[in-house]
Amino acid sequence: MTTAAAEGEVTVLLIGMRINHFWGVHHWLPVLVSMPRMLRALGKDKSRGLLGYTLLTGSPRTYYVVQYWESQEKLYAYAHASDTLHHKAWAIINGKVRKGKNRQHVGIWHESYTVPEGSYETVYGDMPPVGLAAATGVLPLERRGRTAAARFAHRSSRETAGSR
Repeated sequence: MTTAAAEGEVTVLLIGMRINHFWGVHHWLPVLVSMPRMLRALGKDKSRGLLGYTLLTGSPRTYYVVQYWESQEKLYAYAHASDTLHHKAWAIINGKVRKGKNRQHVGIWHESYTVPEGSYETVYGDMPPVGLAAATGVLPLERRGRTAAARFAHRSSRETAGSR
């Protein structure tokens, strides 16, 4: 059994798309292919703050990514940086939405959360690293405790020790 080696707070971004009309390929395909391109670029520039990600599908129409970021500040900095593929893709998507061109063919969404240390715990059994563990590495479970309560207490005791 292992646990994620994450330390401190973690910012999680869920971002995805839904194909509303399959026949509008020229509307949704550019949205679909832009995300892997952004993720490749982020993987080459670790200073942007992306720790790791998982690509998922909810159905033949729905695709999304769970991303783990070093901080909310780095996520926002990337989102607003004018030198990124994200900035270019978002400008194109917004332009189409304003003109009413993409609205019926593709839906996009995102949710972001900053999870303070002491508010998450992870357990992985008989699995390769996934999710937060894939983003931050793994530790033997015993290093953080055998129970969820012990793993949360480990984080709380670290916070208390650091504030003395």
